[in-house]
Amino acid sequence: MKNIYTKSILALLIVFSFSCEDLNEDINANPNDILTTDVEDKLFLTGAQLANIQIQLGHLNRISGMYSGQLIGFSSLYSNIYGYALSTVESNSEWFALYVGVLNNMRQLQDNSTNTQLVGIAQIIEGHAFGTAASLWGGIPYSEAGNPEIEDPIFDSQISVYNAAIAKLNAGISTLQSASSASLSQDIYFGGNTTKWIEAAYTLIARFNLHKKDYAGAISAANNGISSPSGDMQYKPPGTQSGDQNLFATILNGSRAGDLGNSSGGSESYLLQLLSNDYSINRNHSKTDESARYGYYKINSSSGSANTGIIAETEPQNMVTYFENELILAEAKARQGSLSDGLTHLNNVRSWLNSGGNLNDNHNSGGFKYEAFTSSDFNSGGIENSDGADPKTAFLREVIEERYVSGFGMHMAYNDARRLRKSDSAISVPFTLVLGPNPPYPERMPYAATELNSNSNAPAEDPGIFTKTEVNQ
Repeated sequence: MKNIYTKSILALLIVFSFSCEDLNEDINANPNDILTTDVEDKLFLTGAQLANIQIQLGHLNRISGMYSGQLIGFSSLYSNIYGYALSTVESNSEWFALYVGVLNNMRQLQDNSTNTQLVGIAQIIEGHAFGTAASLWGGIPYSEAGNPEIEDPIFDSQISVYNAAIAKLNAGISTLQSASSASLSQDIYFGGNTTKWIEAAYTLIARFNLHKKDYAGAISAANNGISSPSGDMQYKPPGTQSGDQNLFATILNGSRAGDLGNSSGGSESYLLQLLSNDYSINRNHSKTDESARYGYYKINSSSGSANTGIIAETEPQNMVTYFENELILAEAKARQGSLSDGLTHLNNVRSWLNSGGNLNDNHNSGGFKYEAFTSSDFNSGGIENSDGADPKTAFLREVIEERYVSGFGMHMAYNDARRLRKSDSAISVPFTLVLGPNPPYPERMPYAATELNSNSNAPAEDPGIFTKTEVNQ
């Protein structure tokens, strides 16, 4: 990772990267050059948030959707990737977004801004981005990344990156607890609402602890996490022009029309099969009707503009949410305690679903029902335990299934698929989130070709997508 001496543009906003040179020392410097010191600190924020959106919701997100059975690659590039032909070049854009779009810009704020609110937000964005990066790639450069004295940073272990990301999130929480909640138009996530930032940071800490199977740590953080759907962190596309649309709709409006989706020519993804009565594996029963969510999730792969549901051109895209926080509590509390400890949290999600809260106006008049569960529903022979499993196992199976369905469009299903293939708990979850019955299964994204070719500390070649990462050994 050589120092990058470029200025890039993300969605018409300048995202600056920095060299290790003191530009003021050059007496021949062009007086028309823009220096980082010339830029108001608030302006570093939006570009970094857009870069983070790319990491959370971009190309690798769609690949993780395919590798967890939520999406299908029908033709061209996505068909090849669906068949596990995944090149290192496919990670280049997210790698650039991580180290240039997020790290350089957020370190600029943390190192130089006197605005406590901006500093705290920058810390949380950095922690969010690098925790996600650890989940996708495993070990990556972090402890030495962004240091102008080091051209080729080492690759840190996956767990150490997770721990550093959690520490950065905790630092952001501490910083914002002493900051004002001033309105901030450059903050396209929360508009400067520090309470929402703090809650989202706690949910992210809970998420990354769950990835590590630290269930007690997940509970502790989630207890302070996003407390209502109004606190969800989302990308809300303004839709005023082609570059401002839902990212999934954008690619289908371009050259990838017909290449990727979840339903085409009679083929439907595992996700849609869970929601439709046409398949024996569906989730519908006397307390649950997924008809409306099936319609909301179904993608017309031929055109982004033809979609009215989850990938409609102006439809918000989830990054960190209330339902995730509640489902973390449901799973972790059940694992650490009893079924009843987690049941309230699962029912909180079902209450939200029963209000139509997960649907938009185009789909919330269709059929949906999510009645509250009782403990007896998970007893042997109950509506959520037809195969005679242990009641707690049946409950965990339903929680994981709900995470799988509600988490569509996030990396949640891909992370769960890898986390749950090997249980480190006496409680196994017999629910397989894979494309087929037999391994090998995709376990990680490939390192970016740009990094492999430029960093002397990078592996000689990518370990491959079937190599398990440290937390999933």
